[in-house]
Order: sequence, then structure tokens, then C-alpha cells
Amino acid sequence: MNQEKSNSARWYFFLLIALFYTLAINVSEAQTSALVFGKVTDEAKQPLELVNIAVLGSPGGVTSAKDGTYELRVAAQKPLTIVYSFIGFESDTLKMMFRPDEKFRCDKTLKQVATLLPYLIVEDKALRNTSLNRIDPRAASMIPSASAGIESLVKTMPGVVSNNELSSQYSVRGGNYDENLVYVNDIEIYRPFLVRSGQQEGLSFLNSDLVSSVLFSAGGFDAKYGDKMASVLDIRYKKPQEFAGSASASLLGANAHIEGLSTNHRFTYLAGVRYKSNQYLLNSLETKGDYKPRYFDLQSLFTYSISKKVEVSVLGYVANNVYTLIPESRETNFGTLNDPMRLKIYFDGRESDSYSSLMGAATLNYKPSDKLNIKWIVSGYNSKENEAYDILGQYWIQLLENKSDSIEVVENKGIGSYLTHARNRLNINVFNIENRYSLSSGNSYTQWGIKYQHEIIDDRINEWMLMDSAGFSTPYSPGIPGMPGNLTDLDVYYNLKTSANIISNRYTGFLQNSWNIDGDSTRLSLTTGIRFQYWDYNSQFLVSPRATISYKPNWQRDILFRFSTGYYFQPPFYRELRNLEGQINPEIRAQKSIHFVLGSDLNFRAWDRPFKFISEVYYKMLRDLIPYEVDNVRIRYLGYNDSDGYAVGIDMKVNGEFVKGVESWASLSVMQTEEDLYDDYYYEYYNQSGEQIISGVTADQVVADSVKVQPGYIPRPTDQRVTFGLFFQDYLPMNPTYKMNLGLYFGTGLTTGAPNTPLYRHVFRMPAYRRVDIGFAKQVIGNEAGISSKTFFRSLKSMWITAEILNLLQINNTISYMWVRDFDGNQYGVPNYLTSRQINLKVSVEF
Repeated sequence: MNQEKSNSARWYFFLLIALFYTLAINVSEAQTSALVFGKVTDEAKQPLELVNIAVLGSPGGVTSAKDGTYELRVAAQKPLTIVYSFIGFESDTLKMMFRPDEKFRCDKTLKQVATLLPYLIVEDKALRNTSLNRIDPRAASMIPSASAGIESLVKTMPGVVSNNELSSQYSVRGGNYDENLVYVNDIEIYRPFLVRSGQQEGLSFLNSDLVSSVLFSAGGFDAKYGDKMASVLDIRYKKPQEFAGSASASLLGANAHIEGLSTNHRFTYLAGVRYKSNQYLLNSLETKGDYKPRYFDLQSLFTYSISKKVEVSVLGYVANNVYTLIPESRETNFGTLNDPMRLKIYFDGRESDSYSSLMGAATLNYKPSDKLNIKWIVSGYNSKENEAYDILGQYWIQLLENKSDSIEVVENKGIGSYLTHARNRLNINVFNIENRYSLSSGNSYTQWGIKYQHEIIDDRINEWMLMDSAGFSTPYSPGIPGMPGNLTDLDVYYNLKTSANIISNRYTGFLQNSWNIDGDSTRLSLTTGIRFQYWDYNSQFLVSPRATISYKPNWQRDILFRFSTGYYFQPPFYRELRNLEGQINPEIRAQKSIHFVLGSDLNFRAWDRPFKFISEVYYKMLRDLIPYEVDNVRIRYLGYNDSDGYAVGIDMKVNGEFVKGVESWASLSVMQTEEDLYDDYYYEYYNQSGEQIISGVTADQVVADSVKVQPGYIPRPTDQRVTFGLFFQDYLPMNPTYKMNLGLYFGTGLTTGAPNTPLYRHVFRMPAYRRVDIGFAKQVIGNEAGISSKTFFRSLKSMWITAEILNLLQINNTISYMWVRDFDGNQYGVPNYLTSRQINLKVSVEF
């Protein structure tokens, strides 16, 4: 008992000492410190929450409360700099020396950082009336991606499908890569045509450093946009207001841009240069070898104001993309848990591809009055593409045995080789002359224009593939080729040799008008338009009516409803004309899509922050389709209008400040697209017991006990049922100079099939595409860093250091299949995987 009392007394003694020590420290600090308090607001006098207030050069700090108030205890009797910083606002400072025990009130008003140039700001209520969605171009430099750019942001939009991080291409609502329109300052942009895989693809035209505005529509777009069936991406380049620039470098390349204007503000210049080499990424592929990709481009935009009413601008672009590969070996495990297999290949040879592009455009803008604007555009585009390879591959198909401690080869299922050869050349020249008008009159806004386009296409293709399995050429040819008495010569597995020279002209025009009727609290908007096009190559004249109506009811919630419909014809450009045998079909007609799009646009607040929820339900009636096959990013058309189809689905997107001060978004899409090929059928054979014994027999092999089967509707190559995209931003609340950006992509599997088989057999689905990229960034110079740049860095506005982890979850995504045969003639699809986990380091500056 006495021992317990002694222990209790000892604990009370220690507690009293600790309490006395704490009080002594607090009294000492109170005598040598001061209290700074106040309120932080924006320019509209609204309180700002989570503003960081800290002493420059000292750890810690506080954040403002929901009502904008704060209290910060600081040291007294020495000069201090207190920094006020918040994401999206210019930082502010307070420099003072405080007396002991002083209480100092300091209210601060932070200015929001300008994100768009004044002449490009579009009123939200006008944009909501259309099917266009605005994308913040600043996020292009933030989103972690193997091919960072505007297209990386588009891939996170609802209705957009992409399962290849090495490519900037995407498909929209069941369409393919060729069905998307891209404009820069009203000038249509083209992309290379001979590219077979994502690793060959170089830089896309769009330079995110030069972009000020991005608008995207996944369907139901206006008549002023051209003749494609799927989507439109409308880009506007900057018109500089001051001298500025940026530069960045990473393990994947480098880029820089500069912009400015003359002292009288009549002349502006904007130029950007980029260099990219994804060799670092390609070394993670299963095909090992010497990869030498080099991609370079230079763009410039010069504008001169002749007077207040007349302005001239010139856009120039030059690009040189070179891809060289000397493959060495490949080893891929595939199959199932019960039948694991391995493919080993040893290569000899090389591939050398080049894609060079030139584009120039001159625009004259004349504004005779505040209501009327007239624009003339003259542009030219040239693309020279060369593809050459001779690659010999010798392969082994091995059956494996799974053991707890190792994987052993138990049997060779097949031995063979293949030899591929190509000498392909494509030269395309496109010239345009266009005249556009726009007239504003009260609640009406009218646009119209005409365009002439001249095309010269010179194409030479010579490619073949020879396959050998266990010493026998496929297809097998008995006897000695070329000898007397032998009825067949040596044949190759695949052969395409063709040439074409096409010179044609296109004539297009459009007329559209928008009416706005504003009530007390309602708004009704109607946009109607019509397009026409005539192509003298197939002598087809097309008329495309389109319309959009939107209505904002007088509800407590800020919601708008929208319905769009119209005809969307897509005349062939070139690839659609050529079938699998290389023959040109001059009688081919334009593909047709009729859109029905019903959508809603809801603005709401959650956690006292702004959010937007957009949803669209759509149905696309597809007619006169040209069926095609897709291998990686290469599209091979059948060359005939041989099918009808449809696409139906729903798209949803929510964006807003999930983290206060920064925008993030998530999108979800559910879609189905199918087509019915004309006159496609096969026969099934049954024995006397009614059991099926063989299927897929051709018409000349029909016997009495057979049934003719018509496949009907089959999935299209872009039938990706569910897709999900996410772009998320976050930062440390107490130190916003540390940021995190995350990109997440998911898409269910696309359909595929073995080569040289009917399309109705292409119903095998690849595994789902799953990928997560994450980036961690630190701002070392800039307003939010609270550090003034000095000496060498005095001209820098900001400097960021970023570390990105690409393919964070190390998922082997399948882009296509390589098909090989064993001794018994069985054919195996061996997956071609995309890139594995890689780390990318990047440094970027603005000045």
C-alpha cells in the first residue's frame, strides 16, 4: 500500500514539473512573439478558404477558415515576410517587424490568375447551347502521359476511346480514327496515313504550348464544321498580349515556345519547337532491339493588324518524324493456366520509316462593322511518307509446365519463320481556298461560307510476307517452283502491290443561323444549318441538314436541356477507296451517319464549390458503311459500301473542384456499335443425328445436309462497351507548391480476329485496357513557391520539377495479336503488349 502511494506521488510530481515547464515556455514565447490576424478574400470580396499563410523561410504556417479568417503567431523584433498563397491566385506578401505582444490586423485580397486571353473568353451560357465542351489547355502540361498533349486530355472525355498510350489517335462513339475533325484557327488538320503502330507515330500537329482554347464535341455538332461522322476538335492558338515563353525537358524529349508583340501592339508572334524521342519507353517493349525514333517539329503564327478593321495572319508548320528499328529478339508468355505457352523469336533485318509534313496558311480578317466579319483563308498541306523494312523472324512455339519453383519447356509445338518486306511511298498535296462570313443581328447570329479544295495523291505500295512452318511454305506449293510439269509456283502468304495517282476537287459550303430567345428566367436557343459538298472523283453531291435546340427552364436548379440531330456524310479521302487487294474503287460512295443526341447540362455546388454534370444519350444510324479491319493503329478498308450499322450509348461527365482551387473531372461511357454486312453468310453441316460436324464451308462445297447461316449484326472493331476516364489534381494544403496529378483510363476489350478470315469471325475480345499514370510536382520558383527568382533565374515566372510514374500498376495491356502456326496447322494469337512501368523526370519553366 505504501509503495503504491509512493508511485502515485512520484507521477504527480513529474506532471507538475511538465506543466510548469510548458507554462514557462508559453510565457516566454508570448513575450517574444506577435499575433497577425485578418481575413482573405477574392476580388469579388468573397472569403477564400484554405489560403496558406506562412513566414517565408520558416516551416509551418496556417490556413484560412471557411469565412476567410486566420490567426498566425510570428516572432517579434525581427524583419519578417509573410506569404499568402492559394492555387489559382497570385501570391501576396506582408513585410514588417512586430513588437512583442503586438496584435496586427492584415486583410488581403488575392487576384485570380488569368487563364484565357480577353478576346477568347466565351460566355458560358452561349457555349452551353451547343454540343461543344470546353477543355482547359493548361492541364495538358500537368496530366502525366507517355504522349502528353491536348489529345491526352481528349482521351479522358466521355465517349472517347483510346487503348494505346503511344498514339495520339482516338475513336469517338463507335467511329474510327479517320472520322474525327481537327481544326486550328478554322484550318483543317491532317495526320500521317501510313503509320502502322503507335511507336512509329511521331508528334501530332497540336502544340499545347501555343493553345489558348480547346472545344470538343462527340457528336451533333454544327453545320459550320466539316464532313466527318464522329467528332470535332476546335483549337484556337494564342494571340499574345505580352512577351512570354516556356521551356521543358524530360526523358522523352524537349519543347520550347516564345510569344510577344511589337511596341505599337500591331504585330504579334508565336512560335514553338518540339523534339521527342520515345526510345526510353520503347525499350520496355517485349521486342528487344535498337530503337531510334526521332521526331521534330516547328510551328509559328504571325499576326499583323493593318488597321482596326483588317488583320493578316500566317501559320507555318514543318515536321520531320523518323523511326528506325533493328529488332533482335522477343520472348512472350501466353496461353492459359492449364496450357501455358511461350513464343521465342530471333530477328534479322531492319525497318526505316519517315514522315515529313509541311503546312502553310494565310488568313485575312476584315471587319467592316461591329456586326459583320469576313474571313479569307488560303492553305496548303504536303505529306511525304516512306516505309521500308526487310525483317526475318525465326520462331519457336513452346509448351510450358508450371512448377512451384520454375517454368520449364516440355515440348516444342511449332518451329517456323517469316519474312516481311515493304517499299511503300505516299505523297499527298492538299490546297484550300475558303471564304467565311459571320453576321450578328440582335438575338440572331448567322454564319456562312464556301470552300474549294484541290487534292493530288500519289501512292506506291509494294509489300509481301512469306511464312514457313516446319520447312513448308504457307500456303504449301508441291513440286519445284518454275520447273516443267509443276502447276503452281511458290506463293506468298500475303502480297500487296499497287500504285495510284488521284487528282480531284471538292466544293463545300455551309449556312447556319442561331436564335436566342431570353425570357425572365428562361432561355431558348435554336441553331439550324445546312452543308453541301460535291466531289468530282465520284460525282456525288451531298446535302447535310443539322439542328440543335436548347432550353433552360425557370427552375431553382441551373440546368439546361439540349437536343441535336442531323446528317453527317463522310466522303472518302483516299484510304477508303482501296480494298485489301490494293484495287481502287472509283464508284465508292460517302458513308452516312444520322445523329440523335439528347443531353443535359447541370451546374451545381457541392462542399461550397462549383461543379458541372453533363450527360448525353445518343443513337447513330449508320448507312453505306465501308467495313474495315484494325491492327494496332492501322486501318485497312474493304473498299466497298458493304454494311449498315448503328451506335447507341450514354456519356456522363462531372467536373469541378474536388480539391478546392483546382479542377478535376471524371467521365463514364456505355456504348454498343454493330454492323450488318450485305450478303455475308456461311454454311453449317450436320450428320443424320443432327449434330454439327463442320462449319464455315463456302458455297461451292454445299451438300444436302447443310444450313445457310447469315451472321446478321456483328460488333464493329471499335465496339468498346464501357470506358472510364479520370483526371485528378491535388496538393498539400499547407504547402501548395507540392502537387499531384493522376490520369486513369479503363476500357473493356475490343474485338479482333485472325488475318484472312471473314469479319463475322472477328468476335474475339482482347483484355480490358487499364492504365494509371501519376505525377508528383514541386514548384521551386513562382508565386505559389513564395520565392523570388534571383540572379540567373530573375526572369523566370515559375519553375517546376516533376517525377512521373507511367503505368503505375504495371499492367500488360494488349494492343494487337501476332498470329503463328504450329506443326498441326493450329493458329495461335500471341498478344503484343504495350509499355510497362517507367519513370519520367521533367523540368519546366515559364518566363
